[in-house]
Amino acid sequence: MPTLTLDVLQTVSLGVVVFIVGRYIKSKIHFLQKYFIPAPVIGGLLFSLIVFALVQTNTLTIEFDPVLQNFFMNIFFTVTGFTISLSVIKKSGKLGTILAIIAVLLLVIQNALGAGLANLLDIHPLLGLAMGSTSMSGGVGSAAAFGPTFENLGALGGTTVGVAAATFGLLAGSIVGGPVAKRLIEKFKLTSTAQSSDDETKKTKEYLDQNRLLNSTLLILLAAGIGSIISYLLNLTGLTFPYYVGCLFAGAIFTNIAEAKSMTLPMSEINIIGNISLNLFLSLTLMSLNISALTSLALPMIVILLSQVALVAIYAYFITFRVMGKSYEASVMAAGHVGVGLGQTPNAVANMSSIIEEHGPAPTAWFVLPVITVVFINIFNPIIITLFINILS
Repeated sequence: MPTLTLDVLQTVSLGVVVFIVGRYIKSKIHFLQKYFIPAPVIGGLLFSLIVFALVQTNTLTIEFDPVLQNFFMNIFFTVTGFTISLSVIKKSGKLGTILAIIAVLLLVIQNALGAGLANLLDIHPLLGLAMGSTSMSGGVGSAAAFGPTFENLGALGGTTVGVAAATFGLLAGSIVGGPVAKRLIEKFKLTSTAQSSDDETKKTKEYLDQNRLLNSTLLILLAAGIGSIISYLLNLTGLTFPYYVGCLFAGAIFTNIAEAKSMTLPMSEINIIGNISLNLFLSLTLMSLNISALTSLALPMIVILLSQVALVAIYAYFITFRVMGKSYEASVMAAGHVGVGLGQTPNAVANMSSIIEEHGPAPTAWFVLPVITVVFINIFNPIIITLFINILS
């Protein structure tokens, strides 16, 4: 069977095409928009299916250059680190602290469930971990980042399984959150006590500045370089940390030093660079997925993923709602926690928005849940996954 080998520029150019196709398809299909399926996921999965068909028919295999895939991954996680602000965490107060604890606890339970069920179903426990917090709370980016580590440790198909699980989570996170909150509101006869505000939906249009964009790029690259040193030091502990964890910590260090010195970082430009890096990273990762790895794992995946959905729904209903105060605000947080526990922040925001539109404003939930869950999942999820990797391998 002939092999087509692509160099670094050809690989990234194909990744751009994959992203553009995915974005076009998403713009035409309401279902994909409703459930926040990212454009690179759409285009990447479509292309990987085409490659799978070519391989199965002995027509062609394609080899991609992985250099820029890893580069964009580390840049994205460096930018993610820039969002981890101690001052913002402090603003959430006691409620934020409690929410952080239960959000982190869910990560541990998700991984224990995934690995435990994988063992019962006689598949590699790291594949169960790929279907735990790696893909559920972590999302597609986390699944794609940790996948190669799982595969290097013997869990063949770790990337494909994780990405497939994360894609499923994006759907489930939006479908399940609303009914959980609706049940709580009806059962406990909850109502909103806050005044409506335009702050929840108000958006400000910002314009790019060339110098700010250049400075942002230099700052991110500098942080990523320091992150590589942090990653090296972390691995001296004897634990296996993915390279990007050091980049995440470096970004966090930079942003908190800036705050301590009363310096204003160009966060609009930094976030734009992060979004570009994420889209290209996902496009490059998903277009090279090994779809054949899923064929033998269909039944175990169904069992584990449905179990994860049940876990998050039950956890939000009985734990998040009650610990957050058994109020209307708490029910909105429960819906949001389902969204972020199975999908991503947009799922959480969409879940909360749907409840707020129907039952009234929930300003505390609107501010606290997205900020706290994103920050603490970004900090602790890689660490918890790493601990499970070292235990299971």
